[in-house]
Amino acid sequence: MSLLAQIREKAAKKQKTIVLPEGLEERTLMAIKPIVDNKIARPILLGDEGEIRAKASQIGADISGAEIVNPVKAPYFDDYVQAFYEMRKDKGVDLDKAKESMLNPLYFASMMVKMGQADGEVAGAENTTGNVLRPALQIIKTQPGISAVSGAFIMIVPDCEYGHNGIFVFADCAVTPVPTAEQLADFAKASVNTAVELCGIDDPKIGMLSFSTKGSASHEVVDKVVKATQIAKEKFPELKIDGELQADAALVPKVGASKAPGSPVAGQCNILIFPDLQAGNIGYKLVQRLAKAEAIGPILQGMAKPVNDLSRGCSVEDIVNVVAMTAVRA
Repeated sequence: MSLLAQIREKAAKKQKTIVLPEGLEERTLMAIKPIVDNKIARPILLGDEGEIRAKASQIGADISGAEIVNPVKAPYFDDYVQAFYEMRKDKGVDLDKAKESMLNPLYFASMMVKMGQADGEVAGAENTTGNVLRPALQIIKTQPGISAVSGAFIMIVPDCEYGHNGIFVFADCAVTPVPTAEQLADFAKASVNTAVELCGIDDPKIGMLSFSTKGSASHEVVDKVVKATQIAKEKFPELKIDGELQADAALVPKVGASKAPGSPVAGQCNILIFPDLQAGNIGYKLVQRLAKAEAIGPILQGMAKPVNDLSRGCSVEDIVNVVAMTAVRA
């Protein structure tokens, strides 16, 4: 059974409620039937019910299994306005601004997750990552002890002897352009959760990547990775982690033993933390194209409750899979 099939099976056992705020987006509407038929989640669409049903009819989408919630008509709308006002009044938000925010489906969806009306949120088929993340960070916030959100990719590399039978978690590949050492440490912790919950990796081993291995080169960007590794070891002592490591030292047992003798993870890593977004984004795309790897993501890590951002070029199948991953993490 493929990893994605396993994730869908796990989601079906949990039967979580996932809100999809882009209620008129065509691929989202088309994804409802496979989500419902496969019992992946209980989907909620946001928007005017008449408009949503008319759009679904127009494109031939069966949305009979979805709940439809019109934010402005929801019985808890005023409660959400008040809650958002209390959360953000110190940031200059008044009641009028709070009401305006709750009329935005992305803000309303995040509040549904915060208040327990939904277990998770999936959006981004027609919104930018920034637009999806902004309300989520303001309302749901990050996990306790985690300072920053990161975007991970699950990489499934065919015929690969490295990692967890060719499965890896790469981060951060989608969110933070120039992370601090503290943020890199948090990315490592969040990536372990992704590896265990979604990939079934029972022995996560983290390599903090650099162009240097154990002092082979000297530069301030290397120093940041060294500091990040130290922070991660102190903050999360349960992690199996080492750095700084070059990619080959992280992945190849013989190279790891040579370049980083005595390391607990060198040559065995199945989680790779890249030093910045450029490296992470370039790295996952190179592996995807040159090694013909399957790249699943980005998966937003570090939120207090699961929110996931779709690519605006996503397919119906992508939406179904991301809903499944969100349900598993809920």
